[in-house]
Amino acid sequence: MLLTETTGSTRLLTLNRPDKRNALNDELIAALKDALRAADGDDSVRCIVIRGAGKDFCSGADLSALQKIAAASFEENVEDARSLAELFELIRKVRVPVISAVHGRALAGGCGLATACDLVLATDTARFGYPEVKIGFVPAMVAAILRRNLGEKKSFELLTRGFEYSAAEALQLGLVNQLFPEENFETTTNEYASAYTKVSASAVAMTKRLIYDIDALGFSDSIEKGVQVNAKARMTDDCKKGIARFLEK
Repeated sequence: MLLTETTGSTRLLTLNRPDKRNALNDELIAALKDALRAADGDDSVRCIVIRGAGKDFCSGADLSALQKIAAASFEENVEDARSLAELFELIRKVRVPVISAVHGRALAGGCGLATACDLVLATDTARFGYPEVKIGFVPAMVAAILRRNLGEKKSFELLTRGFEYSAAEALQLGLVNQLFPEENFETTTNEYASAYTKVSASAVAMTKRLIYDIDALGFSDSIEKGVQVNAKARMTDDCKKGIARFLEK
């Protein structure tokens, strides 16, 4: 269902349902949340990478999940949707960067999962899309994330037209950070993630929290939030040691 391994200080979480194109179900969502919490509590982990086994990253909800949705009451559907929403929120709450490594297709909830991560890497042949509207479904929770990454009109287009778009288009939109060739994608992803061993863990964690905390703040409040975080960062061991090393040069 979910494979967990550690390479150096990078925790690798592999969606392991290749026969189902790594489709999301209750068990996989729960396993992802448990694994994220475990990584968050491990001080040796500096970065988390979420990837998919087989040909695709993740194709969204599986058939059994759709059948469950169709037969559920409103209250049951609220509870079910909230479970996925909790996963998206948890990714932002985890102290370390969470990277999605996308190959093949990332569609519907799978595209939402990729977009929910702090950073997105993709092969140059990867495909993304929100086809939910084709079956009367709304990619609702991811709208909160997509709207923070894109303008109003582009978000509207991606969420309501149901088309797939290429990794190159995702890069141009700012939804992907880096494109890599499909060959050696795992190696280049690990190299990218390993950069977090060379920078301050406390500074990265504080920067991540700051970026998301200022989402709902006005400009002046955002600047003041920055003042507080800046002062707090100066008091950390990493900053004191970093200043000492700099002054010794």
